[in-house]
Amino acid sequence: MKKVSFLVLAFFLSSVLYSQTIEMSDVMLKTKLDSILVEGNLLYHYEKSAWISTDLAMENPIIKEDYSGFFVYQDLAVIKVIILGKKNQNCIAEYSFEHDFSKPKSTVIEGRELSPKEQDLLNIRKKILKSVSKKKYELKIPDGYRPNFVLLPNAEKFKLYIIMGTSQNDVIPFGNDYLFITDKFGNIETWQKFHSRIIPGYTKIDGNKVTAFTHSHLRTTPLITATDICSFMLYAPLYDINEFSVYSPAIGKYMKYNFKENKITIN
Repeated sequence: MKKVSFLVLAFFLSSVLYSQTIEMSDVMLKTKLDSILVEGNLLYHYEKSAWISTDLAMENPIIKEDYSGFFVYQDLAVIKVIILGKKNQNCIAEYSFEHDFSKPKSTVIEGRELSPKEQDLLNIRKKILKSVSKKKYELKIPDGYRPNFVLLPNAEKFKLYIIMGTSQNDVIPFGNDYLFITDKFGNIETWQKFHSRIIPGYTKIDGNKVTAFTHSHLRTTPLITATDICSFMLYAPLYDINEFSVYSPAIGKYMKYNFKENKITIN
């Protein structure tokens, strides 16, 4: 089968292309990209653990019957996925992941009350999700996509990422992603929409396989994002695709992410 080696997902806006570039030293750029890579990997660990855990939960008829949702949190080096029951939203199953995110390190199938930490995190998430649904944040979900919510503790604050997922075949869902930063009580302090719209990465064009992707960023998002990396890490292995790149007119460079090496390079 003929392969398409390069697919441009978004056209560069001329007003951005000719704007003044942001001056950034190589050391500063590397530091920022290293931090983004760490965050992208953490988002992937949360989302991959959730994928595997919910699949396992739906395969268990007893859990499936009482299933009302889930939430994910990190306990030291372990990522835990808590499956919630319909009654009182207690824990009905717990899946723990550490080094291998393709299968749980441990599984506990039994009902129990949520720990104080778990209850606090669940309440914080509920509060933030209620807030982000307000009209002023203009949260829109395109047809064929669904929002995935990732709550990360951040010192005395919280970060809530919203990343698009899809059940469509041959699509990697880039874009339409958000970050909300709250205080320790879950009150939103700042927020950002990384991409202006959904950017579907089609893995086939006219029957030809796509082997790499690129899209461009506006000045408001000058660097590759943790959400870019997370989405690619989740979906790219399904289609045997190894890399994508982001062009930033703001810094005048391409940033390329390689899945097998788990590395960002600058061109």
